[in-house]
Amino acid sequence: MNYIRRIVSLEESLKEKSLFLFGPRQTGKSSYIKHQLKDSVSLVYSLLDQALLLRVLADPSIIRKEIEARNLSNCVIAIDEIQKCPSLLDEIHWLIEERGIRFLLTGSSARSLKAKGTNLLGFVYPEIKDTNVSLEQIFMKGLLPPHFLSQNPEEDIASYVQTYLKEEIAAEGLTRNLPGFSRFLETASCCNTQILNYTNIASDAQLPRQTVTQRYQILIDTQQQEGFEVPVYKKTVKRKAIETNKFYFFDIAPVRFLRKITHINEQSSEFGEFFEHYICMELYAWIAYKHPLYELAYWRTATGVEVDFIVNERLAIEVKSTSLVQKKHLKGLQALREENQMRHYILVCTEDRPQLIDGIQVLPWKYFLEKLWKDEFEEN
Repeated sequence: MNYIRRIVSLEESLKEKSLFLFGPRQTGKSSYIKHQLKDSVSLVYSLLDQALLLRVLADPSIIRKEIEARNLSNCVIAIDEIQKCPSLLDEIHWLIEERGIRFLLTGSSARSLKAKGTNLLGFVYPEIKDTNVSLEQIFMKGLLPPHFLSQNPEEDIASYVQTYLKEEIAAEGLTRNLPGFSRFLETASCCNTQILNYTNIASDAQLPRQTVTQRYQILIDTQQQEGFEVPVYKKTVKRKAIETNKFYFFDIAPVRFLRKITHINEQSSEFGEFFEHYICMELYAWIAYKHPLYELAYWRTATGVEVDFIVNERLAIEVKSTSLVQKKHLKGLQALREENQMRHYILVCTEDRPQLIDGIQVLPWKYFLEKLWKDEFEEN
C-alpha cells in the first residue's frame, strides 16, 4: 500500500519534549511513526500486540526494565495505543525525569487519559491534492487512509462500521443492545449535517429521547470518536440565532454506507449534503492542526436564514453544490454581513473560476482549500 505523507510535523518538537498523538482508529498514527518518524524514534512499543499488552498490564515496569537493560537515555520512544494501559504513564513519567527520554504516546482519544495533545485526523486536501481525486471519489471512499487507498473500499468500510459496533461499543460496555445501537446509527446517518432534534430522531429510531441523547454522546466520546457537534454562533444582534447544534460524522464514507448509497454524482440528491460535510471536515482539521484556539460554528436565525460555517469572527462560509452561482445563493451571507462582524464572506461552490459578487468571494472548492491551508485568509 502506498504511503501519503501527512502534513503534521512532530520531529522538531520531539527533540525537546514528549508528546501525545491522538486520533480515531485508522487515521494512520502507526503508519505516521513508521514512515515519517523512523529516523527520530529509537524504539516502538505497540499495545495492539496482545502478548505485550498482557505482560504490561500484569507488570507496567517491564518497559522501564527493558529500557534500562538497553541503557537508553536522551532518545525518543513511541508507545502506540497508550490508552490500553494508562498505568504506564507513571513509569513514563519516571523515565522522562530520570533518563531524559522523550515519549511519543499515541491513542484513539484523550478521553481515558485526561490529556491534551496533537490530534491526527483523516487525509486533508494538501495531502491528497496531487492525486487529482474528485469529490465523487471522496464521497465514496471517505478520507480515512486505509479506505482512501484501498482497492476494495466498500468491503473495508463495511468492516470499519462493524468493528466499531463490536470492539468499541461492546468492549466499553456502553450499551447492551447492539442491534438497537446499529438501528440508531442508521437513523443518525440520515440526520448527518442537520440540526439535532432529539425528539424527531427518537421517534424515527423508535427509542426514548434520553437514550438517543446518550447515544449521540457515545458517538462523540468513545475512543473511536465517530462524530462531532458544530455549535450555533450566537453573537449576532439584529437577528436572534436558534439554540440547537448540528452533528457531523467524523468521515463521509460510513454515512454513505449506513444509508446504503452505492453511487454519487452531482445529480444525486445527497451530493450537496456530502459537499457541505466535506468542507466541514477540512475546516475541522485546519483548526485542529493550525489554529486550535479557533472555534467552528454555524449561524441560523429563527426565521431560517443560515450560513453553514463561522470561524471566530474571521470567516463566514456558505457551501453550495452549484456550478452556476446565483443571487439567491448569497442571501445567508448577505444577511450576516449586516452584522458587520466577519473579515471574509465566502461562498464555496463547484464553479470553475473564482469571482466576486456583491463583495462576496465565490470560490471553487479546490481554490478555497488551497487558500485555507496556506492561511491566506489570515493575512488580512
